[in-house]
Amino acid sequence: MQNNNGEEKSNLKWWILLTVIVGTFLGRLDQTIVNLALPKIINDFGITVSAAGWIATAYILANAVFVPIWGKLGDTLGRKKIYILGFTIFIFGSVLAGLSWNLGSLIVFRIIQAIAGSADYPTAMAIIAVTFKEGKERAQALGIWSSSFAAAAVFGPLIGGPLIDNFGWRSVFLVNLPVGIVGLLMAMAFVHESRSEVKTRYFDWWGALTLGGALSALVLVLDRGFDWGWLSVSSLICYFAIVSLLGLFIRIEGRVAEPIVDLKFFKIPAFVNALLNNFIVFMGMMGAIFLIPIFAQTFLGYTATESGYLFMPLAAAFMISSPIGGALMGKVEARYVIFASTLVASIGIFFLSYLDPRSSALDIIIPMSIMAFGLGFGMAQRTNIVASVVDQHEIGIASSILALVRNIAGAFGIAIFGTILNNVTLSNILSINSHSTLSRFDPQNVQTYIGLVILKAQVSAYSYIFLLASIFVFVGSFVALFLRVKERIGVTVHIEA
Repeated sequence: MQNNNGEEKSNLKWWILLTVIVGTFLGRLDQTIVNLALPKIINDFGITVSAAGWIATAYILANAVFVPIWGKLGDTLGRKKIYILGFTIFIFGSVLAGLSWNLGSLIVFRIIQAIAGSADYPTAMAIIAVTFKEGKERAQALGIWSSSFAAAAVFGPLIGGPLIDNFGWRSVFLVNLPVGIVGLLMAMAFVHESRSEVKTRYFDWWGALTLGGALSALVLVLDRGFDWGWLSVSSLICYFAIVSLLGLFIRIEGRVAEPIVDLKFFKIPAFVNALLNNFIVFMGMMGAIFLIPIFAQTFLGYTATESGYLFMPLAAAFMISSPIGGALMGKVEARYVIFASTLVASIGIFFLSYLDPRSSALDIIIPMSIMAFGLGFGMAQRTNIVASVVDQHEIGIASSILALVRNIAGAFGIAIFGTILNNVTLSNILSINSHSTLSRFDPQNVQTYIGLVILKAQVSAYSYIFLLASIFVFVGSFVALFLRVKERIGVTVHIEA
């Protein structure tokens, strides 16, 4: 009888893991597909590309602001309750987005989606952490869960393209309804309620408001700063808001009894080093990856769909290596796995610096697959460290900080490397032109000359960015060597059957 009960509990664990994978997959899939639908939305609503950018910006802003709030609420009110609530609102927001009638309504409904979708990461990670309590098994589960991010990147173009072409852009939102209902029913059936035994008497609203304001200003200036100008009035206002609100937030968190972000986390060296390694990795990775579709379409003549297919082997490599990283738990010290993971990723990014207009698809696929494989086998270890060094009743908020750091790192990477790319391109044009001569000044030769100068300047700039990103990630790999993890046994987590 005991064996049967043990087997049932073991099987239930994996059903719980599958349930949160469905939710995570759906949320990430939505982001991927919506990006593919933007051209159709622009045509349908008769808006500019710049205006359409607010569809993504609004989502990123709302998502960043609410991640810590959901993490805290999940720890205190119950992770299953918050997970189901977020999932339900996400489905509702998706249907509304599919029925939107203009840009304004779509942005509002995307914000609803983002607020709800931000509940997934901290609650899903916390549910996994309290379900799989043994270190090695938990790392394996987190590795498998992490692979759902890559799976969404694979299926995004495969599902999104046909949906948009055959049923219009609204279908990419409406498809969330049937899939979401399945995921919701699974959550109700399999996930047990878990929450901290530390009773919350006061919710840190002032901390949430000041942190939300600071994050909004930060994400906004990172996303729009290049268009505005980094020293424009709008950007300067954002910088002032970030500094003032963040300072106010730190003062509030140091005084309240139950802060939304416990600053004592940042006194744990392993926690801080894990966040720093994650920031470096995601900043370098996103700073490099977002350029690949642009390069493929601009210089290699690929269509948007063909560019999307380039990422399929990358996602497959990530999916293969993530469980491998989990299996290494207990066999190899986490810091060495993360170090090797980050080092391999930097090598993959470095090979991208050799791209030129004569490159083949394999010249992109192989380096990106190396990078993804490296990132994959260290992902579970990076995630598990955050769950291991904090008390169990604070896993939700700790994981929300991790999600926040990764999102901000990606925004930093895209903003900074994008700006550097443009500046280096302009510098290269001036340099190449000053060292070049044109023998015949007829209009055709002049036009050809200008085109070649710009082409060489742009290609050289891309090579420079990939090289810079690889060096950044390479240096970041050594941060992992300072990670020393010792699991802490915190307050017992209350589990309801």
